Formats: sequence, structure tokens, C-alpha cells
Amino acid sequence: MTTHIARPITAAVLKELRTADDAGRPMAPLTDTEGGAPLRCCLRHSGPGERIALVSYAPLRRWAAETGADPGAYDEQGPVFVHAEECPGPDGGALPFINSHRTLRRYSADGRILGGRLVADADAFPPALADAFDDPEVALVHVRAVEYGCFLYEVRRS
Repeated sequence: MTTHIARPITAAVLKELRTADDAGRPMAPLTDTEGGAPLRCCLRHSGPGERIALVSYAPLRRWAAETGADPGAYDEQGPVFVHAEECPGPDGGALPFINSHRTLRRYSADGRILGGRLVADADAFPPALADAFDDPEVALVHVRAVEYGCFLYEVRRS
């Protein structure tokens, strides 16, 4: 079975987002008093007292710019939480944020949505991700939260 790796937002992109996000707005840091925000920089939940920011991020647009794809109307931007300052990134290991309902949204190499799948429990997540990549047309998968449809991270074909 192939190992799939969650890809956080890269350090270079985070540096840009901390200056101006993908909607052109400056970052507005805050202190997270409760914790629990899904951080896309280090792929873990925030802890109480951490300095974070909610920024607008366009993951498919950035991937398309890297690969030459044209996602057309599938290009979108949405809110993501990041640390307000640099962080060491993920500590590796298991796929993050799979402990509740998640959607796997599949994309082709030209940036078109090929379909999606709701995954209801953590044990079903790795096989569902493997199934997504069994389709040779799938170039990458976005993992999204069901509650708000927010982008959590991407997994690319290895």
C-alpha cells in the first residue's frame, strides 16, 4: 500500500500569507484563548494562548501556478488558520485531522474536480485516500472539513 503524505502550506507561501493573504488582506494576528483551530502550517490543532491568524488561501490556484494547470471555475479561496509567526511545521507521522468526518476532493492534472468522498471514521481514511489515487486521472486530493468545507491539506500523487 502506498504511503500518502499530508502537505502543509509551505514556508515560502506562509511568509507571503503573513504579509498579505490570497485576497490581498494584511494578516490580523490574534491570541487563541480556547485552542482547537486546525493549523495548516504545522497540521495540528492550536493550543490555548498561541498566536494565530485566519487568512484567505487559494490552494488550487497556487498548485495550478506551479504546474501550469488552469482550474477555471474550480479556483477558489477560503479561510485557513496559520501560526502568526514562523513555526517548525509538522512533526510528520500519521495523517492529521482524520478523527471526524472529512471530504476527499479529487482533482485532475488540469485542475478539474473528478469527484469527492465523505469519510466518516478515521479507520476508513487511509483506504479512501488510496482508492482516490487508484484512479490514474487523479493528480491530487484536497482533504476538507465537512462542517464548513474548509481546506485542511493536500495530498499529491507520489
